[in-house]
Amino acid sequence: MLLLYFNFFLKVIKIKLPYKSNKSLSHLNINMNTQKFFNPFIIFFLVFPGGISQGFLTVALPYLLTQQGFSVAETAGIIAIGFSANLFRFLWGPVVDISLSLKKWYWIGLFACISTLLLLCYATFGVKGVVLLSIIAFVSQVAATFTLLPVNGFMAHCIEDSKKGIASGWYQAGSLAGVGFGGGVGLWLATHYSVIIAGLVLGAVSIVFAFSILLVKDIQSNTEKKVLHELSRMGMDVFAMLKVPTTLFVIILLCFPIGSGAAANLWSAIAQEWKIDSDTVALVTGILSGLVSAVGCIVGGLIVDRWGVWTAYFGSGAICAFITLIIAVMPLQPIVFIGGVLVYTFGIGLINSACTSVILFAAGKKNVVTKFSLLISLANFPVIYMIAFDGWVHDKYNSRYMLLAEAAIGFLSVLLLFWVLQKMQHKNLISSLA
Repeated sequence: MLLLYFNFFLKVIKIKLPYKSNKSLSHLNINMNTQKFFNPFIIFFLVFPGGISQGFLTVALPYLLTQQGFSVAETAGIIAIGFSANLFRFLWGPVVDISLSLKKWYWIGLFACISTLLLLCYATFGVKGVVLLSIIAFVSQVAATFTLLPVNGFMAHCIEDSKKGIASGWYQAGSLAGVGFGGGVGLWLATHYSVIIAGLVLGAVSIVFAFSILLVKDIQSNTEKKVLHELSRMGMDVFAMLKVPTTLFVIILLCFPIGSGAAANLWSAIAQEWKIDSDTVALVTGILSGLVSAVGCIVGGLIVDRWGVWTAYFGSGAICAFITLIIAVMPLQPIVFIGGVLVYTFGIGLINSACTSVILFAAGKKNVVTKFSLLISLANFPVIYMIAFDGWVHDKYNSRYMLLAEAAIGFLSVLLLFWVLQKMQHKNLISSLA
C-alpha cells in the first residue's frame, strides 16, 4: 500500500520511471544487463533512514546529555567519536562492492541501524559513563553507513552523468532532512514522552522510507570472482586513482575544514545561551533545519550542474564561513539563534551537494563504492576534528569565540586551497570545466 502511494506521488509531480537503459556499463564487475537509469529523486528517500540515525546522535543526544550534567566538551567528544565511524567507510566499502547485492546490503544496514538506534535510546539515561556511551554512538553510525554505501553504488551506476549534480543534491537533501527529522522529532518525543518511544517512532519511519528501494533495479555483484583477486584489483584501481593530479587535489581538499558545519552538531547543547527552550530547539535544529538544508542541497546541486564543482565548492565554503562569522558577532538573543541556525544550515546544504559532486567526479564509475567510501571518509575527517575543537574552544572561552574560530579557519582554508587550484589549473593539471 505504501508503495502504491509513493508511485502515485511520483505521477502527480510528473516524474517518469525509469529512464533509458544503461548499455555503457558492461565492462564493470557487476551484472548490469537489465539495469536502467532511475530518477534522482528516489535517492532522497533511500538516504533518509541513515539521516535519522545521525540526527538523533547530533541533535537530540547533545541536548539530553547536557541536561543530564555532561559538559559541552564531553558531549562534543561523544558526538565526535560517534561521527568518526564515517572515517572508516573505506574498510567495509570493498565488502559491499564484491559481496551480495546492493539491495541486500541496504536492508542489512537498515535493520542494524534501527537496532543500534534503539540501543542508543536505551543507553541515553541508563548509561552514565562517557566511554560506554561513546562506543554505542560509534556502533550506531557504523550501522548508518551501511545504509548509505549501497546508495553510493546506485548513484554512480544508475544516474545519468548530466544528472549527477541534482542527484548529489537529492542525496544530501535526504540525508540532512533525515537528520532534521531524527533530531527534531526524536528530541520532542524524548522530552515529552520518553526516549524509548522516540526510538520506536524513528525506527518505524525509517522502515517506511526504506520501501522506496523497491522502485530501484538491484545490482548484483559478480560472485564468480575470488575475494582476494577482487581486493587486489580494487587496490590497483585505487592506487591508479591516486596518481591522477585531480584526485590528489580532491583528497587534500576534503581534509581541510571548508564548510565543515561542526557547530551544527552542538547547537542543541549550547542553545540555552541564546535563552532557547527545548521545544524551540527541537523545531529549529530539527524539523526546520532539515527542510532548509534540503532546499540548500537542491540549490547546491543545481549550482554544480550550472557552474561546475569548483565554483560550487569554494563559493559554498566561503558562504558558510561568512554566515558563521555573522552569528558570532550578533547578540545572544532567541531570534538570532533561530535565524542564524537556519541560514547556517542552508549553507551546509550548499557545501554538502558540492562535496558529493566533487567526490563523484574523482571516484569515476569503477569500484565506485570502495573509492566513494574512501573519499567520503576523508570528507568527514574535518567535521570530526572541528566538532572536538569547537567543544574545546567553547569550554575554554565561550560560544562566540567558538564560532569566530570556526569562521576564521574556514576562510583561511578556502583562500589557501583556491590558490592551489588556480596554480594547478594554470599548469593544466586540473580541468576548469569539472
